[in-house]
Amino acid sequence: MTLPEISFEFFPPRTIEASFRLRDTVQALAPLDPRFVSVTYGAGGTTRELTREAVVALQATSGLNVAAHLTCVDASCEDTLVIADRYAAAGVKDIVALRGDPPAGHEGFIAHSNGFADSCDLVSALADRGWNSIRVGAYPDIHPEARNRQADIDWLKRKIDAGATEALTQFFFESEIFLRFRDDCAKAGITAPITPGILPIESWTGTRKFADRCGTHVPDWLADAFAKAERDDRHDLLAVSVCTELCSELIDEGVDQLHFYTLNKPNLTREVCLALGIEPQGGLRNVA
Repeated sequence: MTLPEISFEFFPPRTIEASFRLRDTVQALAPLDPRFVSVTYGAGGTTRELTREAVVALQATSGLNVAAHLTCVDASCEDTLVIADRYAAAGVKDIVALRGDPPAGHEGFIAHSNGFADSCDLVSALADRGWNSIRVGAYPDIHPEARNRQADIDWLKRKIDAGATEALTQFFFESEIFLRFRDDCAKAGITAPITPGILPIESWTGTRKFADRCGTHVPDWLADAFAKAERDDRHDLLAVSVCTELCSELIDEGVDQLHFYTLNKPNLTREVCLALGIEPQGGLRNVA
């Protein structure tokens, strides 16, 4: 089996304790030699400054290629592009450009009066600004706001045509869902890489709620398996097994890049990577 390239997603810390947890997570996963790591925004842009601080710190100290999330929520076009310029000045070369989730209490996205209307406009502005690595989101399961699967694919193509260079998908639980989506994207003329997003299941209860919110299909067999595993105190063992099998099936179908949503908890992600044959490259990086 050909080993895939991997990448990891982190979220910015809100407390001193969370800062140490992020540091420990980076130290645990950096030796696996990720292609890049990304740092998220909170819903409604609530962690904008925390994200900037985390991105700049990781870029300066970790030796990793750091991708900064950037959204359209609750900011003018000028303010958003100022943030992008600050990232560039700090040596960041990769942006993950997203529309973003609405703030708490809002049912849907409402563009800022002087802001970007959607992710396509943001991608286009970043491309015009000279960004050569712009990643965007994609949805193997139908996005809750999309009319149908084709609408999701058409929207992704618009983002690619606007200047995006790669898509990172929402997580999913069965390989067929991603593979069908990949094939449909190819038929639509999308040639940019589409990297599957992988979520090792740290908590089945939390993951199930998250899946319900973002429209991810939860197969009955998976729910039944975790119900039994939790009764038998084998949750983590099942989580590693299920995630490793999913990744192996994708690799067998020609997938050569995997993007892991770590939730700032490295153990399951690391165990899955080791099970796939991805070995640490040397010692820990120096993460200040």
